[in-house]
Amino acid sequence: MVDNRYATALVISCVLSVLATVYLSVAVGTQHWYQYTSPPVRGEANVSELRSLHDEFMDGEFDEKTYSDTLFRLNGTIGLWWRCVLVPSHTHWYKESDPKMVMKCVSFTLTQQFTPKYKEPGNHNSGEDMLRTYLWRCQFLLPLISLGLVVLAGLIGFCACLCHSLTPTLGIGMLHLLAGLCTLATVCCYLAGMDLLHRVSVLPDKVDGSLGWSLYLALISSPLHMMAAALLVWAARSHSQNYYRMTAYRVA
Repeated sequence: MVDNRYATALVISCVLSVLATVYLSVAVGTQHWYQYTSPPVRGEANVSELRSLHDEFMDGEFDEKTYSDTLFRLNGTIGLWWRCVLVPSHTHWYKESDPKMVMKCVSFTLTQQFTPKYKEPGNHNSGEDMLRTYLWRCQFLLPLISLGLVVLAGLIGFCACLCHSLTPTLGIGMLHLLAGLCTLATVCCYLAGMDLLHRVSVLPDKVDGSLGWSLYLALISSPLHMMAAALLVWAARSHSQNYYRMTAYRVA
């Protein structure tokens, strides 16, 4: 028999876990982790340059400097698996005073995720930047690990419900704690990687960068996982102590 306090804690932890998992899943699948605000283009002077940047961004070979420069110049957004630019919907660039803008995105392939970063973006002779390389790899591997831990915890919890046992609850709580730490580490790796990129890249004048809502979703999911873990651990420990006390009382 499960005490009502423990049952309530388990229900609340399940709700927190579901919310955290949904937030993290949405964050991983969207591209609004970091976004740039570029100044509007006046006249025809830079139209051909911007068009070539856009074409290279959409169809050219993968190159960090090329896609970074395009993101800087075309109101780009970048996530864990996507990079996008904001361009006019028609082929005649910047002919209208207020053209309709559309977002065009390109996904990072798995091979591109493991591509080394260089000390000078675009210059392969400058040597590999190990710190940026492993920060980039960690930022897309850690959320996948976090989601995997939550799925594993859910499977264990489902089996525990079928067996009417609270014994695995402590382990489920520890899995949620690890998931929360992995998510927090993802955000930290991403922010550190972007800061290092901006140090080695030259941002054009009047280009501003800001954090996007996808990153905030991931940031919110981390404490939700940890709160779920705290409730699960409390329920497991309290129920265990209460069980041992009742057993000792009956023996006495």
